[in-house]
Amino acid sequence: MSKFLVIGLNIKIPKFASFIALTAILLISDAILAHDINVTGIGRVFIDETAPGHYSLSIVDQIAPPPANFRVLPARCTDLEARSYAYRFSCQPSLNLDDVIQLPWQLEGVVIIARWQGQEEVSSYFPGDGYQITVPMSELSAASSSLYNLAKRYLLLGVDHILFGLDHLLFVLGVLLLISGPVKLVQTITSFTVAHSITLGFAVLGFASLPSAPIEFLIALSIVFLARESLLKDQGRATLAQKRPWIVAFAFGLFHGFGFAGALGELGLRDSDIPPALLFFNLGVEVGQLAFIATLLVFYWFARHIAPAFMRNGARTLAYGLGVIATFWVFERLPALFPEI
Repeated sequence: MSKFLVIGLNIKIPKFASFIALTAILLISDAILAHDINVTGIGRVFIDETAPGHYSLSIVDQIAPPPANFRVLPARCTDLEARSYAYRFSCQPSLNLDDVIQLPWQLEGVVIIARWQGQEEVSSYFPGDGYQITVPMSELSAASSSLYNLAKRYLLLGVDHILFGLDHLLFVLGVLLLISGPVKLVQTITSFTVAHSITLGFAVLGFASLPSAPIEFLIALSIVFLARESLLKDQGRATLAQKRPWIVAFAFGLFHGFGFAGALGELGLRDSDIPPALLFFNLGVEVGQLAFIATLLVFYWFARHIAPAFMRNGARTLAYGLGVIATFWVFERLPALFPEI
């Protein structure tokens, strides 16, 4: 660790890398010790229509609060018996497409599987805003299972997952520090995309799987590695990661794909929904990733004109910041590898 901390004095900083430091400082200031930034996990909930106008809500994953914290129902609905992680209510007349239920849960999102009487099971993902989750009943109707709605739903989930995944974003930042020129940028991002698409597909289709604990640990370790490589680059010491960054992006992208698969794996997808969900979730991840990179480029263009002096040491600052945060995550996630100790 001491060797890592002393690398990188008297460095001539590339302009693009310098700008990234300024952006990283803004990111890190709110979430230096957090992985999910106070918005954690995806919950699953069943809504069953037990009789006309009578409903049962069951929470599958106990990361969601128990029903005592559940509301807000439409005004004409009445609370019935509540049990641990199960809740009953009635509405007269019955719920309709204009109704909205508010879930005051601080979650990344929730998947609701609705089982209406005389209809096929319908599921949908609803993102959270950090304070509550809004559930329009119109998105739990049979018509909401159209290809368009599935595409919209899982595209949004993919974008949410990459933008809420601070470790994935910091990995992308670390890779950018090693890149010089647009050709290497395209090669590296393409390599990362192909790699995580492979393992994402294998995991969701059931061909391969890994426990989440070692995956999260390796993702954190990959950021430590990139931080070190960036400091070596600033010292003028050439490494394979600098010459062939797409190789590093591909290797670590395989692990990130298993991390992405965790989000889809929590949804309890129907077999018929898996192909479009996989396709559009992956596209959503790419949209979020490209939006993040585009945002960096825009900020860089402005920052190099506004604060060029400050940005001279930006890459070095960023490398140290990435290293410190990722090292914290490494030690934070290490105990999960040995749950019985």
